[in-house]
Amino acid sequence: MQNITHYIPILTTVISFSFTAALYKHWQRKPEAKYLMWWTIGAFCFGIGTLTESINVLIGWSVFNMKAWYISGALLGAFPLAQGTVYLLLKKKTADILAWFFIVYIAVASIAILLAPVDMSLVDPTRLTGKVMTWTWARMFSILPNTYAMIFLVGGAAWSAIQYARKLNNGSRVLGNWLIAIGGLLPGIGGSFTRFGYVEVLFVTELIGISLIWAGYRAMTQTQTASIHTAQAAAD
Repeated sequence: MQNITHYIPILTTVISFSFTAALYKHWQRKPEAKYLMWWTIGAFCFGIGTLTESINVLIGWSVFNMKAWYISGALLGAFPLAQGTVYLLLKKKTADILAWFFIVYIAVASIAILLAPVDMSLVDPTRLTGKVMTWTWARMFSILPNTYAMIFLVGGAAWSAIQYARKLNNGSRVLGNWLIAIGGLLPGIGGSFTRFGYVEVLFVTELIGISLIWAGYRAMTQTQTASIHTAQAAAD
């Protein structure tokens, strides 16, 4: 039986796609800024993930939707957002190499997920979970991109916040980066609860997480002070 929290992804989807539109407009003003391109892709993928959750509550469970949810959430998840931060923190050549590595890696992982058999006896129509796929090894693919996202999206934003506080004492950029760090962390925490059957926690943390990331983005783009990151200073 569905409860009210199962409808939260509908709101999260609207917010995610609205954020995608805002990022896309920013990227179009500076098309050479790869970090904006990846952030746009990231917000879009986030929205696709919550869209599959919305479909599950509105239309019902299906193998295709479950696997789309797993690929967009567990494999992609916060990776594109993190990759955008990688283009701010690392040299372009290094960021390009990492981007292509994960593109190939996630493509291979996605094929494995699409081919993975499903044990229908484990299906709970009210909850999306990867545990219904019998290829346990295929689900292990999600560890690397999620760790990568934790390091660069959460860690990168936290590092930037500290640097702004030390070098420029810029309140808006410090606040913005901390909001992004917390926002990036929350869906990961929520995802860990799904392993114990508490998918409702994920729905709440996804909503708060993407809202905080957008709030952080707005805080930084509305300030007049220059970014400490060359690529971002050129695009703002």
